[in-house]
Amino acid sequence: MGRLWQYLRRYWRRYLVGGLCLLGTATLVMMIPWWTRAVVRIIEQGGSLSDVRYYALLIIGAAVLQGIVRTYSRAMIFNAGRDVEYDLRNDLFAHLEKLPLGFYQANRTGDLMSRVINDISAVRVMLGPGVLNFVNAPLYYVYAVILMLSMDVRMTLAALAPFPLLMFVARVFRGKIMKSSLEVQQQMSVLSSHVQENLSGMHVVKAYSQEDFQTQQFIGLNKDYEVKSMQMAKMRGIVNPVMQGINGLTVLIVIWYGGVRVVRGDLLVADIVAFIAYLNVLAWPTAAFGWMLSLVERGRAAMRRLEEILETEPAIASPAAPVAASGLKQGMEFHDVSFAYQGQRNGHSAIAGISFKLSVGKSVGLVGRIGSGKSTVAQLVPRLFDVTSGEILLDGKPLTQLSLSQLRRMMGYVPQDPFLFSTTLRRNIALGRDDCSDAELHRAIAIAKLDRDLEIFPKGLETMVGERGVTLSGGQKQRATLARALIMDSPVLVLDDCLSSVDAQTEAEILAGLRPFLKEKTCLIISHRISAVKEADEILVLDEGKIIERGDHEALVRRGGVYADLYQQQRLSEELEQI
Repeated sequence: MGRLWQYLRRYWRRYLVGGLCLLGTATLVMMIPWWTRAVVRIIEQGGSLSDVRYYALLIIGAAVLQGIVRTYSRAMIFNAGRDVEYDLRNDLFAHLEKLPLGFYQANRTGDLMSRVINDISAVRVMLGPGVLNFVNAPLYYVYAVILMLSMDVRMTLAALAPFPLLMFVARVFRGKIMKSSLEVQQQMSVLSSHVQENLSGMHVVKAYSQEDFQTQQFIGLNKDYEVKSMQMAKMRGIVNPVMQGINGLTVLIVIWYGGVRVVRGDLLVADIVAFIAYLNVLAWPTAAFGWMLSLVERGRAAMRRLEEILETEPAIASPAAPVAASGLKQGMEFHDVSFAYQGQRNGHSAIAGISFKLSVGKSVGLVGRIGSGKSTVAQLVPRLFDVTSGEILLDGKPLTQLSLSQLRRMMGYVPQDPFLFSTTLRRNIALGRDDCSDAELHRAIAIAKLDRDLEIFPKGLETMVGERGVTLSGGQKQRATLARALIMDSPVLVLDDCLSSVDAQTEAEILAGLRPFLKEKTCLIISHRISAVKEADEILVLDEGKIIERGDHEALVRRGGVYADLYQQQRLSEELEQI
């Protein structure tokens, strides 16, 4: 909860003004029973009608004024809570953007979405209605006790006798409500994850006729959420009647004990009226005590879940004093690089001790069987992951010494799994270059051979591609992400099997168009197709994370090793397809 104070301090003036307004409201509210007591005394003693009118006008004026001040206090405190919610959500999203890919491999998207939306809303409610009632209730109690003591000490002590029971009930239920709130929010995360996974993978669900199975799973998870929610509701349902019962008990004590004393002649009826009026004023704070407790504990549980993310330090970050890098003069070098994913067995690495040099204006091809570590190499270049040992040098400087933003601006990265945002095709292609000209845009589209597809899109570049590019084919998505990298015009280009969903003819056309473009670039081409890498200056063959063969296409074919086997298999497959 310490982190929350950083946000509260930004709006302390609003909370202060809101608190002062609450003080003013409480003062006006507490004066109404006091003046009512005075009116009853005047009536008992046979006073003048003008005195009654005077106090009646005071009561009406106080009621109207407290309504205005009460509204302003809520506006100040509730709006401050919403401003904290706005800042907290922005900071949480910005922090999520800084966390590495490994974090997202270990955490489910639905759970993170639940925290960004539901948990932050719970914190806002705690800082709005929760804070207001947390300040309001003590104010009312302090005011009422002081005024009641000023009227009669014994009556006040009798009226407040049940209140230690209230404190005991609050203490008993506080921890239970906190635990129950945390369980409800965690189950909501599980439910959100299930929905998110099903919506994202709906094509798989339908293809395997899993609609009924997934529905039954959802029903089970939803039932767990209902059970946990009902448990929390039962606790709140117990607390509120207990609070109201305690308040009713105090009124009963006042009527009984006060009535006895009125009969004896040592207490006025006006005092009993005032006591009952003050207890009625305290009825809402007393009844709302359980509700307020629930808001606070739910907000604390939500903040604890948010802090789990906010306290996660980005494993990959820019150095405090980054080394300047302008352009690319010498090239990139892998020096004895090894890497193991989190959770892999001891002694097993995705890549192990690989070394190669990628000179300026040259291209290196990377081939190998599935799981050989090709994509891992691609992800290490822009520091999506950091090496476990060894180092990657850019112009002789370790990547860890460069600013992340500067490094990634120098990289045009096309991942194996293409991703498109739910916006227009134009905005997806120009993702990293909002200032690109139409000529640059169309040049990239032409190289990626996406221009012919624009004719079939209903609105051309302004066509909405849907979530994750659902309206496009696999090959169209790959070519769109290729165009996105080309338009960046970065000195280093990393192509991670980005033409796997494209037919052989289109691939050949794209590669032919890429060759003049790549003469100005330093390029790492990763592919399972030999045709994509055969023109590279050097070809590396990976197997179980190690480089087992290297050389140009002709030399590797003559050697008769793994590369030659892959080449012959693919040639045979192409010949069979043509038959």
